[in-house]
Formats: sequence, structure tokens, C-alpha cells
Amino acid sequence: MNNLLDRITIDTDICHGKACIRHMRWPVEVVIDLIASGMSFDDILSDHPELEKDDILASLEYAKITLSGKSLLEVH
Repeated sequence: MNNLLDRITIDTDICHGKACIRHMRWPVEVVIDLIASGMSFDDILSDHPELEKDDILASLEYAKITLSGKSLLEVH
């Protein structure tokens, strides 16, 4: 199984360097916001077929790491 965090990319040319999903213009914070709004994983995937379940899980993992005070580079 691939590391979920491999799905999180940071590129200064995409979304002003925010953490995004697989080099797409999908910032992690937007995925987290969709979950916080009450959308289920199935709702998110149905509305946004370019996303995959592992993208959502990776966003949650990234949020957990960020809240712990670590950076993506520290855990990779």
C-alpha cells in the first residue's frame, strides 16, 4: 500500500504553495472543509469524481500531522 501522504503535494505554482491533492488544484483545506460541512466521503466522491477515497484519507492524515506540530517533510 502506498503511503497516503504521497498524495499530498506542495508546489509554489499550484494554489500559492498550499498543500494539495496529487498536484491538482484541490487544497487539503478544501477537502477538510467539505468533511466539516457534513458531507460524507461518498457525497464528496460523487460530487467530485476526480477525487479518490485515499485523497480524503490523506487530507485527514495531513491535518492530523499539521495539528501535532510536525511538517510533511518531518514525517516523510
